[in-house]
Amino acid sequence: MNIARGALLALLMLPILEIFVLIQVGASIGVLPTILLLIGAASAGAFLLQTQGWSTWMRVQASLARGELPETELVDAAVIVAGGALLLLPGFLSDLAGLICLFPPTRKRVAAYLLRNRFGIPQPPGAEPDRGPATIEGEYRREK
Repeated sequence: MNIARGALLALLMLPILEIFVLIQVGASIGVLPTILLLIGAASAGAFLLQTQGWSTWMRVQASLARGELPETELVDAAVIVAGGALLLLPGFLSDLAGLICLFPPTRKRVAAYLLRNRFGIPQPPGAEPDRGPATIEGEYRREK
């Protein structure tokens, strides 16, 4: 099976799985607690999206100010955006995936996985990339 068929199958199965989980949770704990759980997850996700988004933006700006390419920060930002989009979808499975993308320890693992396996940047999780030899600028004078 190629990747397009797999993505299409996943896209078609997600709403069916979400409805199934919503019905099961609603039958177990009731309708009102289920709705409150969905609203609570969306609220927590919105808070995490705001705080983590701003902190990532500040790290991107700091990296650019140092003259470095912020590849780690940009992948981190993409994972945050994906998490925010998943939280907009109603359902517990998408909320769980969105919170995984927004919670800092798991987000860093997802970003490190993407950097290694999707973008080909070898880097252990949480490690800073090797920037090569450092150049120290300064002035000198010769004494006679």
